Amino acid sequence: MTEQAYLAGGCFWGLEELMRQIPGVISTEVGYCGGDTADATYETVRTGRTGHAESLRILFDPQKLSYRHLLFEFFRMHNPTTPNRQGNDTGTQYRSAIFYLDQEQKETALEVIEAVDHSGEWQASVATEVAPFKTFHRAEEYHQQYLVKHPRGYTCHHRRNFSLGETP
Repeated sequence: MTEQAYLAGGCFWGLEELMRQIPGVISTEVGYCGGDTADATYETVRTGRTGHAESLRILFDPQKLSYRHLLFEFFRMHNPTTPNRQGNDTGTQYRSAIFYLDQEQKETALEVIEAVDHSGEWQASVATEVAPFKTFHRAEEYHQQYLVKHPRGYTCHHRRNFSLGETP
């Protein structure tokens, strides 16, 4: 049995590289979520006018990794308090977002955001969008596992080792 998660947290290269290292993650794909533009591509999404965010589709084993724990890891990998910005990347296509598949994922996302907000680890409130999943457009092949192909490539992501008020 597997489950899926759709997350956005800035440039998808760095987020994918960290996510695929988490035990229980089976596979990752980078792409575009959150907008209404059909057939989204890097060239259209990068304009910031499609409504899409650079996103990650994560297939994971819920016996080894809960959705809740996956979200706490997500909040350690990027700064969720900066609207439409991560590192040098600015624009709505770089926003922090959780695209939920059902009511249970939505409720979990809101609970985790509340815990992260109350953890005191971030100096500002979480600005992460929580929105229903619409569609996922897989990014071009050269973006898939980009940092594996280009180990010195750009990333603004790193895993922070702090407590976010996580509970089992």
